[in-house]
Amino acid sequence: MSYNLKSGIKAWAEDDQPREKLLNKGKNSLSDAELIAILIGIGNREMSAVELSKLILQSTGNNLNELAKMGISELMKFKGIGEAKAISIVAAMELARRRKDTEKVKKEKVKFSREAYDILKPFMMDLNHEQFWMICLNRNLEVIKVIQISSGGVTGTVADPKMIFKRALEQLSCSIIISHNHPSGNLKPSEADKKLTKMLKDGAEILDITLSDHIIFTDNGYFSFADENLL
Repeated sequence: MSYNLKSGIKAWAEDDQPREKLLNKGKNSLSDAELIAILIGIGNREMSAVELSKLILQSTGNNLNELAKMGISELMKFKGIGEAKAISIVAAMELARRRKDTEKVKKEKVKFSREAYDILKPFMMDLNHEQFWMICLNRNLEVIKVIQISSGGVTGTVADPKMIFKRALEQLSCSIIISHNHPSGNLKPSEADKKLTKMLKDGAEILDITLSDHIIFTDNGYFSFADENLL
């Protein structure tokens, strides 16, 4: 049986090829559907990759935020979207989300513990296990980067001072804010928390880095070592 496969990007007229359009006219010339078509490559026997991409977008009300919420199994309900193509779309949406988060963080200035807590929320909210994070700041107290140091179990995680300072120096940090979460919701710092804080504060001073705060994070609030004069 032979048929004319309408879906292959290479089979289209040159002006209609999203890849060629991107190369010749620039990325801004492409529609959302054309960009998605590049991700999926080919459509199905009935429609081209662009037409299939338009169909997917129409199911979300042409809202990319809604598309970003779709899982692999949902995308695979569309004829012509297999697991590999669905994964490509999900991965692209996740990269877009991370870029948005990064751009937002880079504009943030951290002068108070509440600001640090709000910056950490997208990374640490709703965790059922402990994680250790660090906010790297420049001389103007602007966020350079938010970095995950470690991830552990329900009752603890490893916070290796060598790794913390290595990552801080890589970012040329002038000051850092460290944070770990308590999945239990308990805001009281343990003796181990206090010991670690002192160790990191002393080590940071040797490297000419300021430990600005240690925040114990919970979904319903936080404990700031700086606010409680424990630094």
